[in-house]
Amino acid sequence: MTQNGFMSKDYYKILGVDKNASEDEIKKSFRRLAHEHHPDKGGDQQKFKDINEAYQVLGDKQKRAKYDQFGSAAFEQGGFGGAGAQGYGDFGFGGGFGGQGFNINMDDLGDLGDVLGGMFGFGGGGRGRTKRGSDLEAELQIEFLEAVFGADKELKVYKHDKCGKCSGSGADPGSKITTCATCQGKGRIQQAQRTILGTFNAVVTCPDCSGRGEKADKHCVECHGTGVKKQEKTLVVKVPAGISSGEGLKIAGEGEFPGPGGKAGDLYVRVRVKSHPTFSRNDHDVVSEMRIPFSLLALGGKIDVATVDGDVTLKIPEGTPAGTVFKLRGKGVPYLHGYGRGDHLVTILPAVPDKLNREQRKTLEDLKGLGM
Repeated sequence: MTQNGFMSKDYYKILGVDKNASEDEIKKSFRRLAHEHHPDKGGDQQKFKDINEAYQVLGDKQKRAKYDQFGSAAFEQGGFGGAGAQGYGDFGFGGGFGGQGFNINMDDLGDLGDVLGGMFGFGGGGRGRTKRGSDLEAELQIEFLEAVFGADKELKVYKHDKCGKCSGSGADPGSKITTCATCQGKGRIQQAQRTILGTFNAVVTCPDCSGRGEKADKHCVECHGTGVKKQEKTLVVKVPAGISSGEGLKIAGEGEFPGPGGKAGDLYVRVRVKSHPTFSRNDHDVVSEMRIPFSLLALGGKIDVATVDGDVTLKIPEGTPAGTVFKLRGKGVPYLHGYGRGDHLVTILPAVPDKLNREQRKTLEDLKGLGM
């Protein structure tokens, strides 16, 4: 397809979307393809440039309308009679794509914006994006009954945290705050970097004020202006009732603090449940065994069974076979995501004494003679 002698590029085809695709569909496709073809992953340089070129047009309502009417020729250097002809000569590509350079919207790239920023020398993250600290992982051991009923447990974490003196601002308390001269209070600056792909233009977080738009005339003496201090912090972890060994808990904002203007990462706590001398667990059921005299199995009676809620009286019917499993409803583990509890399953076994006195031995021999 040609437009006024120019070979027209099919931007919809390049992004793999339909001509009636929504803005959200176009953006999602762009992000996916940009990740797939960016140079750091060994992608094709020209393909990456084509993808960005297509999104610069289709991602903008006005430019998309012009493209739908006139095709990509409207965006070529000199297109429609040269720059400025019909008002279509410059659509913000930094001089076109013929090796001159192009703009990158770091927000639309998502995490890829940080990757490209590192690759091509941009001093900050994506436009308006708050710097985020690293996530942390920790392990917490709890008792069996704490897993059943829940508990508040203390956990000590050694991490980069906000400086206590300046609350993470990096400024000495009481110091004068002035507008950042580098970004004029905007918190962002524009940077251009010439690369093998052309010239990248990006709006990035101001490196001098970390995006806050203002600076203190005196740094905090405790953290030397970094806003960060590595220290031990004691957290209280709320362990929910019914949690299983190996499950994780997320504690938002208790990861590493990156510095002034940033946001702390999250802490992921892996729970390990200690074994119990009496009880074990099968999904939401508590399982145990209890040994009772053979006479109770034969004649029946009542026994006290230990449960997580305390002793419960259980009736043993006459002639109960060894190994019978009794179910104590609602005496198990609470459902972590829902209502109610599991059951307690107790297996009844005969208790065989290690030693017998003379009277016991004679009685058992008499029973043996009677076929019992």
